[in-house]
Amino acid sequence: MQTEKFYYDNKIVKYFANATALWGVVGMIVGLWVAIQFYLPASSLDYAGTTFGRLRPIHTNAVIFAFVGNCMFTGIYYSLQRLCKSRMFSDTLSWIHFWGWQSIIVAAALTLFFGFTTGKEYAELEWPIDIMITLIWVVFGVNMFGTIFKRRESHLYVAIWFYIATWITVAMLHIVNSFEMPVSLFKSYSWYAGVQDALVQWWYGHNAVAFFLTTPILGLMYYFLPKAANRPVYSYRLSIIHFWALIFIYIWAGPHHLLYTALPDWAQSLGVVFSVMLIAPSWGGMLNGLFTLRGAWDKVREEPVLKFFVVAVTCYGMSTFEGPMLSLKSVNAIAHFTDWIIGHVHIGGLGWNGFMAFGMLYWLVPKMWGTTLYSKKLATNHFWLGTIGIVIYAIPLYWAGFAQAEMWKTFTESGQLKFQFLETVTNIIPMYITRSVGGTLYLIGAFMMVYNLIKTAKQGTFIANEEAEAAPLAKHESHVKEYWHRWIERKPATLLVFSLIVVAIGGILEIVPTFLIKSNVPTITSVKPYTPLELQGRDIYIREGCYTCHSQMIRPFRDEVARYGEYSKAGEFIYDHPFQWGSKRTGPDLAREGGKYPDSWHYNHMMDPRSMSPGSIMPNYPWLLDNDLDTASTPAKIRAMQKLGVPYAEGFDAKANKDLMTQANGIRISLKMDKIETPANKEIIALIAYLQRLGKDIKAEKKTETAASN
Repeated sequence: MQTEKFYYDNKIVKYFANATALWGVVGMIVGLWVAIQFYLPASSLDYAGTTFGRLRPIHTNAVIFAFVGNCMFTGIYYSLQRLCKSRMFSDTLSWIHFWGWQSIIVAAALTLFFGFTTGKEYAELEWPIDIMITLIWVVFGVNMFGTIFKRRESHLYVAIWFYIATWITVAMLHIVNSFEMPVSLFKSYSWYAGVQDALVQWWYGHNAVAFFLTTPILGLMYYFLPKAANRPVYSYRLSIIHFWALIFIYIWAGPHHLLYTALPDWAQSLGVVFSVMLIAPSWGGMLNGLFTLRGAWDKVREEPVLKFFVVAVTCYGMSTFEGPMLSLKSVNAIAHFTDWIIGHVHIGGLGWNGFMAFGMLYWLVPKMWGTTLYSKKLATNHFWLGTIGIVIYAIPLYWAGFAQAEMWKTFTESGQLKFQFLETVTNIIPMYITRSVGGTLYLIGAFMMVYNLIKTAKQGTFIANEEAEAAPLAKHESHVKEYWHRWIERKPATLLVFSLIVVAIGGILEIVPTFLIKSNVPTITSVKPYTPLELQGRDIYIREGCYTCHSQMIRPFRDEVARYGEYSKAGEFIYDHPFQWGSKRTGPDLAREGGKYPDSWHYNHMMDPRSMSPGSIMPNYPWLLDNDLDTASTPAKIRAMQKLGVPYAEGFDAKANKDLMTQANGIRISLKMDKIETPANKEIIALIAYLQRLGKDIKAEKKTETAASN
């Protein structure tokens, strides 16, 4: 059969690889900065854009979507061409994808820095950027499927299955979670409220980890690990089971982020069951990767690339064992809201994602520049620095998590809580310091890699268009007997549809009943919509990223009820767009904050937290005392809320600011009585109004119930 000559496009791979290294270093620097702020609050510089609440989402977005995203595209653009024996479908689409994705990253960093956020973890970007992400993702999909359809190889290798499942599932997750009601160019409210918003968000959030940080990287593992080891994949049959079981089970596990919350019990239980089942396919994939190295362990001693891959796959196994364990209710009761979760996440991020990216870059760059790695010794030193960095990072956070849980739950013999919340924070500051040391070592290793790769490129010559040849795709003999999976591997469109069906089932069966069956979110008569001033204050709270440190979800545990008040009910969040349940308590829960302190306490606390809470690690918020409240946006916000079903009276938008100023003046007078002079139109006034509202409706409900029983 006559072969055809063609050229692989390495230039696009080079650009994505450069972006991977650049954004990886940037994301890690920001991560180290926010880690230092835990024990050195002054490092926030008393500037809005550099506080923890704003830098933390910049860090997570930079690492997830910039570093791992570009790593994923680097590996896919390189491997897909070779697995399909074809150049990418369209060079133009490749470059639109590249520059579009980098534009999204820059837009994300800028908007988050200036406080434009939806307040939903890993989905903080506002609606214009969400639309841009959708368009660029479609460009990527067209280019990927165009390449698959024009391939010269009939068999779709296992890596391609993971790429296909990644593309369709991320598209589904992003679109469903991004339904929002725009208020202005950089402000919107989540379409969902309270319990439903929490369920959709963590269905998205958990599966963003699954289908952006896991399935595409597994695809890269199935390609680059055998290549680097020069060994075939251990078990083709295991890879089939791994793929279908993983994508079906993973999608159900989101509710395990919401155990003991106001989410209906049946949804929590489903999340637990499928989380535990997830161990099997995850470990199947890990073992398939490690067993691929059978007969090649002598190479692991010599080759830094294989060292990175071995630790990466091991960290994948550790994370995917720990995740199901954390989903057990008894374990979750201890771990949730603590730093244990942060340690868990970073074993996956630093170990699995980071080391796969490093190993892939160390393997790719010499190939594309037609040379050998500049320094194996430097790469090996990077490996050990990174590995030690991960250990020094994670172990103190596990220790901190256990310490927090124990101190939160300890009572004296007389039945009183033994520790104030702030004591549980100051007690673990040594662990925070040690964590940042581990992060520093990891970052130094990344800089060593960048230097090593630049020197490698300089000693070689870049092969922009790599020559290749292959026979055209042969027509399949229909009479040949074969297993069903061989049939589906020749039909990428069918594989796409099957993957969509498999991943959509879990989401539909979990989310739809929560929306359609009213008993899942029983209403509470005392719960009223926020006043215009409280709504503005809530938006300031979200803008400053307060949810990154404070939860608003009291779980039904003795210690939490004793510390914070009545446990949280589903019906009290029906007007919350978005929900604010939080995922970590660096500060105390605020669900019942209203009326706990006078207005002047909140004013002084935002100006200088240590003046009210000696030893606090919270940053200062002096700009809230100086910034004028944007009352021009109030009518549009009220109208947006009305469209979302919040029962403001018709025409209320026209008089909302009048109500706002009446309430603001009340707070101004209250502050004046405590010798604090401030105009009524400052942002601090709105924030105080919101904080003083929290939990008031439930307290009113309790008073009504008590009066009725008497």
